[in-house]
Amino acid sequence: MFKKFSPTADVSSQSLLKSSVQRQVRSALLAQYPALAADQGVLLEQIWPKKEAVSLLKCREHISIYALQGEPLFFQQYDGPLMPSLRLLHKYPDLLPHVQVDRGAIRFLLAGAHMMCPGFTSAGGRLPPKESGLPAGAPVAIHCEGKEHASAVGITKLSTEEIKSLNKNVGVELVTYLGDDLWTNPKLL
Repeated sequence: MFKKFSPTADVSSQSLLKSSVQRQVRSALLAQYPALAADQGVLLEQIWPKKEAVSLLKCREHISIYALQGEPLFFQQYDGPLMPSLRLLHKYPDLLPHVQVDRGAIRFLLAGAHMMCPGFTSAGGRLPPKESGLPAGAPVAIHCEGKEHASAVGITKLSTEEIKSLNKNVGVELVTYLGDDLWTNPKLL
């Protein structure tokens, strides 16, 4: 999504969000991410203070980026799920459920390829247990074997149980990853 992204060329418009729109987006975030809703939204208040002006950047391919003081916080494509930026995920690692790929998949991940099922089911890969399995279409933080922080954010194409049983084809579609143009541009304004 952000493989060839240039803030100067790809951002078609930017505007400050009205307070009513900010409330709608904040309530959508609280509904989508239970970690943000814990302790009456204290974590969301740390990330996105109510009194701060947030900018909406509209980009190519119907991508909307919500930025605070130029730093991207969340983004979405069309009316899809709101996804945290990778920098935000490094500051608050428990926002998304974790999946892990093995060492062999790292070079493909850093090149922007979607993650195949065998990368999650091999010896170094890890998926959530059956009781806390994820459905298809769930946003996830992708970690690499032996690394501390998330290396990418993606959306599951199959449920975690289907990834384990099928063990072929694309399991998680990458949205943003270390080294893409959203990562290399820490400030967009």
